[in-house]
Formats: sequence, C-alpha cells, structure tokens
Amino acid sequence: MPKSEKKKILVVEDEATLNQIYQNKLESSGYEVVSAYDGEDAIIKAGETMPDLVLLDLMLPKKSGYDVLTEMKKDEKIKDIPVMILSNLGQEEDVKRGISLGAVDFVTKSNIKLADLMKKIEEVFKNKN
Repeated sequence: MPKSEKKKILVVEDEATLNQIYQNKLESSGYEVVSAYDGEDAIIKAGETMPDLVLLDLMLPKKSGYDVLTEMKKDEKIKDIPVMILSNLGQEEDVKRGISLGAVDFVTKSNIKLADLMKKIEEVFKNKN
C-alpha cells in the first residue's frame, strides 16, 4: 500500500498498555497511527493530523470521550471524521448517547477481540467511500 493511501487512525486511550496494543495491531495491519492519552490532546491531534478515523475511549483525563465527540462534531474542520467509540461503558444508554452524538459505532472493549475490531474498522472505511 503506497504511503499516500495509508489510512490514518487516531487512537484516544489513556491506558498506555491498551493504547500500545491497539497501535501495534493497527500498524501491523497497514494503518498509520497517532495516539492521544487525554481528551484535550485528542481534539488537538484530530485537528493537526486529520485522521481518517478516531478510536475514542470515553473515560479519559481532562475531557470525557463524550465531550471530545461533541467538540469534534461542532468543529467545521474535523466534524466529518468518523469516530468509533471503544469503551468499557457498555450500558444501553451509553451506546445510545454515543451514537446520538455522532459516533459511527460503539464497541465495548471487554467484549471484542482485536480481529473483530479490525473488521469493524475496515467496515467503516468501506462505508465511507
């Protein structure tokens, strides 16, 4: 895959080990990865790097994932970047809130294998074109 065609994914996850696991899996699958460890950094990096997808945790330092999603959707420059929520909050109301704020998908971390997550990411890119 030529460098210019490589999809860029912003991983927003404050748990360093988990962030690294996602990063390793995504990079080995041919994606370019940018990481953010808190909500404020996520918004800055989304604007600076213009990723093709954001994987967003909800429980974050400084700003919650919900706040990040709300701010992204209000920002003309980054509002169209698809956001997939990756969280351990899996209650129905959490899922509904995330989708209503504009997330393209809501994945409960504890219930998904990395291979299944990769399939969901590929689906987002297929549906975006």
